[in-house]
Amino acid sequence: MAKNVIITKTARKKLVQARAGAITLPKIVGMVFGSGGVDSSGNVIAPSENQTKLNKELFRKPIDGYSFTNDTTCRYECTLSESELAGEYISEIGLYDSAGDIVCIKTFTKKGKDSDIEMTYTLDDVF
Repeated sequence: MAKNVIITKTARKKLVQARAGAITLPKIVGMVFGSGGVDSSGNVIAPSENQTKLNKELFRKPIDGYSFTNDTTCRYECTLSESELAGEYISEIGLYDSAGDIVCIKTFTKKGKDSDIEMTYTLDDVF
């Protein structure tokens, strides 16, 4: 699995319940962006499986789409338009399901978002 990426405990709980037939698994519908993936010195903070939210959520947006890169990996993609999060520094992203729960989190060094460019983010959900 990639560095600093986790599937949340909330997601794992839903997976085990769905496998037993107790619930229908909510689908991934969006990506969440945040600025709390680094400490004050700029060091990346590893996400925790117990997180239910990003450290500092800034914005949620529906995904653009997804593709299966192999039998056990789904790659989700989301593009921020020129005006979305302009002037912000993004250092954490996540996937959220149709119930609004964050099911996967990735942290990384902060990336500045300028107002004159689109930025596309990808996040692999790996099993």
